Amino acid sequence: MISRLIVFNNSLIETCGRTEEKMSSERRLRMKRRLSFLFILIALSLFLAGVKAQTNAPGSKLNGRWRVTFRMDGLEKNLIFEATGNGSGFFKLLDTGLDDKPVAQPVSAVWSQLPNERISFAGEAELPIGTCCREVGTMIFKGKFSSHNAIAGTMIFVTNVDQEESAFKFRSEVGTFTATRLLN
Repeated sequence: MISRLIVFNNSLIETCGRTEEKMSSERRLRMKRRLSFLFILIALSLFLAGVKAQTNAPGSKLNGRWRVTFRMDGLEKNLIFEATGNGSGFFKLLDTGLDDKPVAQPVSAVWSQLPNERISFAGEAELPIGTCCREVGTMIFKGKFSSHNAIAGTMIFVTNVDQEESAFKFRSEVGTFTATRLLN
């Protein structure tokens, strides 16, 4: 073993058992580890940024026009959902008006594409509930891509009417939906 005396802050320090070659190789190893860790962090950050950009990108899988058929409590209705960039869009309600006629004006909607091929979109509508009444509320669709041009899932219609027995304190109906991409 080689011992060396080093002057540090006007005092002597002895280094035992390390040659200069060993110290520099250990430094190189530490530096390589730090650089490797830094590159892993950069790669992970870029990957996560790419995933986030993909879920909200204007070129998202959900962009375009979709024919949505939804069913709840014996009721089957249709709408066209047009998903535009930045999570916005609109519903064209095809048969939810009085006497099952289309609603003249499109209704604003929002959407998001989630991980694992899942999507969510929502908008306001007035729907016939039961045999006598029509109620205004929010339609919430949550589903999963079954192919590039098809989505299936659950829909919830939450009305603006108070209902104490409901867990949400508002009247709500749960149903299912399917959506197919319109290619024109």
